[in-house]
Formats: sequence, structure tokens, C-alpha cells
Amino acid sequence: MRHLYRCPLRWGDMDAYGHVNNVMFLRYLEEARVDMLFHPDQDHAFARGTVVARHEIDYKRQLVHRHAPVDVEVWVTRIRAASFTLAYEVKDTGSGDEPDLVYARASTVMAPFDFALQRPRRLTEQERYFLEKYQDDEAAGS
Repeated sequence: MRHLYRCPLRWGDMDAYGHVNNVMFLRYLEEARVDMLFHPDQDHAFARGTVVARHEIDYKRQLVHRHAPVDVEVWVTRIRAASFTLAYEVKDTGSGDEPDLVYARASTVMAPFDFALQRPRRLTEQERYFLEKYQDDEAAGS
């Protein structure tokens, strides 16, 4: 299953050419990730905290600033003892015969972190259960 976040575009997101600045894509990924991990409808499995260990982003095309939001899909591609990997697509979702228009694909390696002790920690069973709901092995290679 994938989590869908409808990300609003802001006037300040664009560069001098009217395109969304590439740096802003990292903020869009963060917003989608926070919406998935801390959404009011879920059980807050990650309330103890996580940190970003690595980001990779592959820009596919320019996103022109507009008033309509852009879709950011998030899913889990890998779960390890003390880390997990999220994948993303920033896109306009196609309808009917129209294909999706993908602006960027990305991945983030996250590590559970104990802020009180200032060190990484292992995933809890509750966190692992939550992540497994969003695991999408089929899309991992896309």
C-alpha cells in the first residue's frame, strides 16, 4: 500500500523561472513522510523519533508553479533491524488513459533514534507492524 499526500505548492517554492526549485522537493518529501508517519488516523508508532540517514533524488522533469497541489506517494521498500527505506514519487496522477506525469523519484533511509540517550535504536514491533502495511516490494525497482 502507498500513502498519498496532496502537497500544496507555495509561491515561495518557485525560482526566477517560475519552476519549483529543486531544493523544495526535499521539503515535499519531508511533508509527505511526516504525514504518513504521524497521520492522525494512525497509531503514532514513531512517536519515539527517527532521523534521516540518507536521501537520494532523481529529478525527471521541471514542476511549474501552480495553485493545484502535486501528489506525493510514499511507500516502504526495505525494513531492517535499525533502519527502513521509504520510496517516493512526486507526480500528477493520471486519469483513465492518461499516464502519471512524474516529476521526481526519491528514497530516504530512516533510522529510529532515542533522543533521550542520543543514539540510534532498533525498530520496535509496533513500528515494524506499521511499516509492513506500507511495504511495496513490487514498486521497489521502479
